Amino acid sequence: GEAPHTGTTIMACVYDGGVVLGADGRVSVGNYISNRSSNKIAPLAERVFLLRSGSAPDAQIVSDHVSFYVHNLEAEQQLPMSVETVAKLVMQINYQNKDNLIGALIIAGYDEEKKGQVFGCPIGGTLSNEKWAVDGSGSTFIWGYCDAAYRDNFTRAEAEAFVEEGVALAMSSDCSSGGCIRLVTVNSEGAHHKYINGSQAPKFQDELNVPGPATGGMILG
Repeated sequence: GEAPHTGTTIMACVYDGGVVLGADGRVSVGNYISNRSSNKIAPLAERVFLLRSGSAPDAQIVSDHVSFYVHNLEAEQQLPMSVETVAKLVMQINYQNKDNLIGALIIAGYDEEKKGQVFGCPIGGTLSNEKWAVDGSGSTFIWGYCDAAYRDNFTRAEAEAFVEEGVALAMSSDCSSGGCIRLVTVNSEGAHHKYINGSQAPKFQDELNVPGPATGGMILG
């Protein structure tokens, strides 16, 4: 049969003190938008999160399995798992099921040993430790922006602005990305969530504003 649609934009970067993750909210099935405010950022541990793109059920099942394993291992060891260990669990499941799963994933988080870390795990199950990572259909449009705009010495505010603008740029060009923007910042203090309504997201390339609620009744005639 036809391969599942993989429309999404997910993005993460390291900054001096932690990581910032971002994703759009649109879920589409072909040309039909089934959800405009989906949360594609799943917690795997207290300070480790998974960004999901690709086939929604495939990415969800990886997220659920890894979260289950992480909580069991942390309960046995009485210690929080490192970001790298969690990322390798994601990679193992993605790689061992590469003929059946279509999941393009990003793992990002913070631990006391190596601080903020970002790992890309694209379709097929490769694992790559990066300063920033993007995936999903919208990522095609923002590789140049990310490469030019990212700096190693980002502050938290600069990193959040970088991710927000990157996702918004992708939404302006990719029909399969849109809706809201969700950001999660993870540092030594924990995870901090931010929701940006579609009407408040930055606009580019003469985009139309998001329609507001109707003010009048329907006119028939």
